Parts: sequence; structure tokens; C-alpha cells
Amino acid sequence: MDIQRFIAARKAMGLSQKELSDGICTQATLSRFENNGQIPTVKILIQLCHRLNISLGELFPEVGVKETDINRKLGKAEFNFILREYEKAEEILDQIQVEALQEERQHWYYDYLKGYLIALQNGPTSDAFFYFNRIIAEAPAEETDILTLLAYTGMGLLYENLNEREKAEYFFNKAITDVYQYPIKETHDIWRLLNILYYCGSFYANSGDYETSDALLTHGVAICSDNHVTYYLARMTFQLAKNALVQKKEPQEIIDLYYDTRAYAKINKNMIGLQKLEDFKQQLLMDPAFAGLIG
Repeated sequence: MDIQRFIAARKAMGLSQKELSDGICTQATLSRFENNGQIPTVKILIQLCHRLNISLGELFPEVGVKETDINRKLGKAEFNFILREYEKAEEILDQIQVEALQEERQHWYYDYLKGYLIALQNGPTSDAFFYFNRIIAEAPAEETDILTLLAYTGMGLLYENLNEREKAEYFFNKAITDVYQYPIKETHDIWRLLNILYYCGSFYANSGDYETSDALLTHGVAICSDNHVTYYLARMTFQLAKNALVQKKEPQEIIDLYYDTRAYAKINKNMIGLQKLEDFKQQLLMDPAFAGLIG
């Protein structure tokens, strides 16, 4: 769906989200559609399009079936990757014939996912290096591309896996240099920025640099809040909770982060996160400072 076409039509008519949604739906519903890709009911969408003098069909531009199928599979694989359902993501990517990738960005999209799945599952490092290096080498140098930033982050993950922390930090630094100024244009941009902030934040936490880690993760939480996105929230607040525990911050602050993390993980049915959180809870219960603060 071409949400940007919808947004452009609204702005061309000089309508705010509140003005467009008035009498049709809540502003929050419209905001979730424009900013997070959460499609409202067909009835609501038709009424909104009617008010903008566009047809519903204009939001579904015609494209080649082959390309549509590939982009759909890549998007589904990325979503499974975000949910940490790596095997499902790999199964989808295995269905894609590399020679069918017709555009450069499709190649980079595919490379980014393949590289991360290898890096996060400790697969053949040389293969992951190849995928990330191809993005870095081929992406235009004159402008910052989110896939390039993801490739830098992936390189950082690989070097961290190899325990070459100086090299890892070099690439993580390259990734986060432009993150704060990168424009969010679509939902995928949000996911990818959160990906970068989370893994960079985790690296600095593992390196004992909690000030940098907290700053990156807190910025990620703010992006989630501003754009009504819950994916990655549980991971970020959980890392913040672990950081706070190591830094011996107030028990109540840690407990608040624990409960926030549990809520976010439940909303997204993140069973892996909930299990890790239960282990963290047992760790807290062994500390008298948390007596009576956690149930």
C-alpha cells in the first residue's frame, strides 16, 4: 500500500490529521496508519480517501507480479527477523531466487537480512562479511542509506562475535553517526533505526560503557513512543534494566523497567523475551533490596 501517496494527498489539501479524521475515525487511528502502517478498516479507509478525493485503488499501484511477490517475501522475512523467528525468516529467504532480484535495493535488502541471520546465529562469518561488504561497496557514497548503516551495524556484530572489540566499535560508531538525523519516511525505517540503536546499545553495555548504551537505548524508546511502535521496546527497556542493575541505580527504577519490559513483551507475544525476563526476575528476587517490590 502506498501510504506516502495518501499522506501527500492530505498535505496537498492542507488538512491536518485531526481535520481529516474528524467524523470518520480518531486521530490516533489515522496516526497509526500514516506513521506505523497500521491499516484501519476498509470502511474507514474508503471514507478517508473520499474526503481526499482519491480512490482506494490509487493506494495500490500496479506493479509486476514477480517484483511484488519478491518484495512481499522480503518484507515478511524482515518482520520474522524482528520477532527473532530466525528459522521462519530463513525459510522465506530460501524461497527467493537470487537471479530474480531485479533492482539494486532488492539485492541490498536481501543481503542485509542474510547477513544478520548469519551474524546472530553464529553462522559462517565469511559469508556474512560478503553480504555486508557488498552493500557498503555498492550503495551510493554521496548520501546516507539506511541499508548501509545496517551493514555497518552488522559488521560490528561480526567483529563483536570474534571478540575484536576495537574493530567492532569502529563499525558501530560509523552506524550511529547518522542515526540521530536520519529521516523516518516509512515503517521499515523505524524498524531499521531501532535495530541499529538496539545492537549498538547492547555492544556498549557489554563493553561497560553504560552512559553511551543508556543514551542510545533511551533514544530508541523515544522513537518507539513517537511513532507508536512496540517492536524492539521490550528489548530496549530490558537492556536498560540490566544496565541500571549493574550501575546500582534505585531498585524502584529497575523494577519499573522490569514491569515495562514485561508489558511490552506480552503485547508482542515475545515468548523468548518473557523467558529471559523471568530469569532476570529470579536474579532480582535473590537480592534483599528488591524484597516486596516484585511479585
